[in-house]
Amino acid sequence: MANPLIVFIGGPTASGKTGLGISLAKRYSTFVISADSRQMYQEMTIGTAKPSSDELSEVKHFLVDDRSVQNPMNAGDFEREALDIIKNSEEKIIFVVGGTGLYMKALYDGLDEFPEVPSEIREELNREFETEGIEHLQEKLKSADPEYYEVVDLNNPRRLIRALEVIEASGQRYSAFRKGSSGRSDLNVLKMAIDVDRDRLYQRINHRMDKMIEKGLFKEAESLYEFKELQPLKTVGYQEVISYLDNEYDYDEAVRLLKRNSRRYAKRQLTWFKREDFEWIDLKDFESITDRIDKEIEKIKKG
Repeated sequence: MANPLIVFIGGPTASGKTGLGISLAKRYSTFVISADSRQMYQEMTIGTAKPSSDELSEVKHFLVDDRSVQNPMNAGDFEREALDIIKNSEEKIIFVVGGTGLYMKALYDGLDEFPEVPSEIREELNREFETEGIEHLQEKLKSADPEYYEVVDLNNPRRLIRALEVIEASGQRYSAFRKGSSGRSDLNVLKMAIDVDRDRLYQRINHRMDKMIEKGLFKEAESLYEFKELQPLKTVGYQEVISYLDNEYDYDEAVRLLKRNSRRYAKRQLTWFKREDFEWIDLKDFESITDRIDKEIEKIKKG
């Protein structure tokens, strides 16, 4: 094959992506590129459900534990670094595994061309956030672009402000810009996502959060408190603990919000993968997954 097959393995949080990615990489004697927006940070381990040292020793992983939280990555950085890894590899198949849809899309579609945003618009939206809160931004986006509202991380003010500034600068919906790409002609792509029963998934998420707390999630977040204004810390699993440390609510409420926000995030992930036309796969049927991959490999070989 002139170009490798890039197999994207997506799915909601706690769906079993990490284990499946490792099993597939071992089956095809290749490596994994992590498409998780937080697992690359060395200081963030418990709250990101990072692969264990044993798992990392089984299969080579790229973009895991390779930078400081003080050196944040965005989707554009991910696209460039992942493409560089692919370009310098001699493997015929590579697995991209994670739940950060925007990172995956940046790789298989390329980033969309957004309009320039005058600084005054961004400054005004930041003022609105400071004075009226995140709920104001959420309602504003829901009215202006209900489609993007359904998939964006509603607890991430930076993402909300980014969408709103593009809408105000262009007069168009943010989601319209995100549909502009027709895909990369230089990559062979297969997109798969783990299908999971919603109730069972929510139970797994609640259990995972309990385990994270047992392992020391609150201590980990406290050790990162000085970086609380950095984007990686303004995400589900950390922002709730940071707010608890800021005395915004008590411990029990922090735990409740950790679980609730994680479930809501998983729901948005499922919606996103559905809209991006990922093929749904059954985690328990490994043979059918490999059969599908093998067919794609044969198709590429035949041209």
